[in-house]
Amino acid sequence: MRRTLLLETAYTLSDIAAAAQRFWDVAAAYRIIAFSGDLGAGKTTFVHHLCEQLHVEDVVSSPTFALINEYHFAGPGGVDEIIYHMDWYRLKDAAEAINAGMEDCLITASQERARCFIEWPEKALNLLRPPFLWVNISVTTPDGRIMTMELVQQE
Repeated sequence: MRRTLLLETAYTLSDIAAAAQRFWDVAAAYRIIAFSGDLGAGKTTFVHHLCEQLHVEDVVSSPTFALINEYHFAGPGGVDEIIYHMDWYRLKDAAEAINAGMEDCLITASQERARCFIEWPEKALNLLRPPFLWVNISVTTPDGRIMTMELVQQE
């Protein structure tokens, strides 16, 4: 697989909304977005602010225990768009992800009928089929972060 850097940005928790907007300016063209980073790096917090930028009216919360949360927002032309916000942290392997319906969400996204925001994609990496975005969030200070976004494609 080939990775291409699309965005690298530093932000703080006080300007995370602006970072979410910069992020979406690039990410809107993609359906599957994998968020990686250490525990406490701010993956769920970033997804929450991203959903605010998209004017999601549903309650955005961590899908750690539910595994999949579904949100809706008005896409281009006011068309209802679905976001599947998934947390793969508690998964043992890809088979468990498939049994939980996560592969179905990915298929729906690949058919351009939804978007998938995935936290802890490393837990079932072989379920992700290019192209998708790989986003890494790193902690730099107690409220500072660096985010890199790479497009993952087939060779």
